[in-house]
Amino acid sequence: MKNMPEQQTQASGSQESMERKLNLKDKLGVSMSNSVAISILLGAILVSASVFYNTRLILKKLDGGSQNAASAGANNPAPAGGNNAPSVQPAVSIPARDGAAVIGNPNAPVTLVEFSDFQCPYCQRFFQDTFSQIKSKYIDTGKAKLVYRNFPLPFHQNAEKAAEAGECANRQGKFEAYYNTLFSKGQSDGTGLAVADLKKYAAQLNLDTVKFNKCLDGGEAAAAINQDKAAAAQVGVNGTPNVFVNGKLVAVYANGEWQGGALPYETYEKYIEEALKGK
Repeated sequence: MKNMPEQQTQASGSQESMERKLNLKDKLGVSMSNSVAISILLGAILVSASVFYNTRLILKKLDGGSQNAASAGANNPAPAGGNNAPSVQPAVSIPARDGAAVIGNPNAPVTLVEFSDFQCPYCQRFFQDTFSQIKSKYIDTGKAKLVYRNFPLPFHQNAEKAAEAGECANRQGKFEAYYNTLFSKGQSDGTGLAVADLKKYAAQLNLDTVKFNKCLDGGEAAAAINQDKAAAAQVGVNGTPNVFVNGKLVAVYANGEWQGGALPYETYEKYIEEALKGK
């Protein structure tokens, strides 16, 4: 009988010890479950971040080329890719389109073909920082002309209609003024390029608004835009801006390929000077 309390205490202690082990196991189970859930969540976040980052890089490349190419092009419009760079860049034959917009003398000896998108921020940079210099030195002096071809990128919501509007203006002989207006007032987020804006610019530039609105609303220029896209695809254009000088893409050689984009004025200048010398 004297041992009874001791036995009860041992039994009670054993039971208490088992309960503690069970509680610890339960807690560990919860902790492990939470760890697994957290690991899965972190993994999903990392994958999502990677996809987002890579998508942005792809869109950036489409929308103007790499910044490395632009900086490399400041002094190296010819091969800039080390010993493996080709010594001569091949010219390509760009399929022509009847009625494509031309800025400058149609008979100028050097032809610049610009594949562009009115909503592209790098195209706007080319217009603001480079085109005015090209125009002053080469186009206004009759040495070169610019042929504008449309390549509206699919992720720019207002680019397609802006391209059509430019072609509608071209059919009234007002392309250059309209081109200047769109790149001056449009923004990369689509601001200033809605259909209402496109019609307002036509009125401000004294176009025949009845004809213009009919052309734009009826999609009369859509076939021309599609022709330009097909021509771009045929010569390997996959982003904007891409400018060709007598068939040679204004570009730098990097990562095993010729890369165009919003390059410095000096790069275009060297290409044009070489074309004037017959190179």
